Amino acid sequence: MIKPYELPRTVYGSEEHQMFKKTIEEYFKTYVLPYREKWEEQGYCDREAWLKAGELGLLGITLDPKYGGMGLDFSFSALLIEEQARYGAAAPAISMHSDIVIPYFEKHGSDYLKEKYLPKCASGELIGSLGMTEPSTGSDVQAIQTYAEDRGDHYILNGSKTFITIGYTSDFTIVACKTDKKKGFKGISLLVVDSGTPGFTKGNPFHKLGLKASDTCELFFEDVKVPKENLLGGEGTGFIQMMTELPRERLTIALGAIGAVRGALEHTVEYTQERRAFKQPICGFQNTQFKIAEVATKLEVATAFVDKCSELLALGKLTPELASMAKYHASDMQCAMIDECLQLFGGYGYIWEYPIARYYGDARVQRIYGGTNEIMKVMIARSVLSKYFGELKAQQKARKLEMASRN
Repeated sequence: MIKPYELPRTVYGSEEHQMFKKTIEEYFKTYVLPYREKWEEQGYCDREAWLKAGELGLLGITLDPKYGGMGLDFSFSALLIEEQARYGAAAPAISMHSDIVIPYFEKHGSDYLKEKYLPKCASGELIGSLGMTEPSTGSDVQAIQTYAEDRGDHYILNGSKTFITIGYTSDFTIVACKTDKKKGFKGISLLVVDSGTPGFTKGNPFHKLGLKASDTCELFFEDVKVPKENLLGGEGTGFIQMMTELPRERLTIALGAIGAVRGALEHTVEYTQERRAFKQPICGFQNTQFKIAEVATKLEVATAFVDKCSELLALGKLTPELASMAKYHASDMQCAMIDECLQLFGGYGYIWEYPIARYYGDARVQRIYGGTNEIMKVMIARSVLSKYFGELKAQQKARKLEMASRN
């Protein structure tokens, strides 16, 4: 694959980053891409790929070494997310496991839960998923109906979840549920439920438009007995935990968008140099050049903002507003720019054997999961307006105080 022009990026500028990038390349080219068609056909990724990722240190990159992680800063995780998307590898869903599930244990788990789950999460022996979405709630997390009834030393869990990434192959799921139906979002808690627990069943992987090698399924809970020690954080803290972790999740989506567009552009540049029409390579036509220039420019502009957000996350300063902006803007850019790339392939762009078709199929869900882009706009607007009206009220109050002092 020919790599087109790319601006230098300080976020991945160290020698350690470049060495880590080589490890990532070896992993995907050797242990993932050769098996992609098989995984797409069966609808899920083989366990061996997870174990190899753990062996190479690609799981739990930011996790404390005492639990088997690498203890690196988020930029290394961001590099992995981008590179996986650049290779067009839908599976294994490393980011879901490492950047979404593992942090819940790190930040909110008891010593018991950390010691039980984290070392095996880092090795790939255990795969985790997150059960938030329900058939009737979508992005409205506060409206979940799954209920855990307190029975003294355990809970009895009933309900269902849908669209759960790696839910089919996961060994445990962090389940968002109500432990008190009367308290609204303050009654939401998170329970760790092991696969195979009596009453916990899973639907078959969905046949999806894209991300075919990564399983997505429904989860069902019927009188599932969950020990009290499997509670993450305190009762009623689940909603706050989810809101705290969502900025990182949304940034991972933006990073995936950046990587995917870069990969699509690389394939497109290569194809337009090889494909000939009217006795010349199609990259010689001005329309092709204009489209490539448009994709490259919008990619680099989005990259600059996402890099800034990655730096802020590493410093603990990434706000929900900025994460929503990154997710919304980058995923919209991803869908639009990959569509432009596909157009340059003509009819071949619609054939699944051509990589551009995978990039196109995988892109569409980016604007949906992690909170739809419409929800992102609502959150951004609320933040902007609250700041504006907050300042306005402060100015009005200051004027009143000034007038009172004059009188």
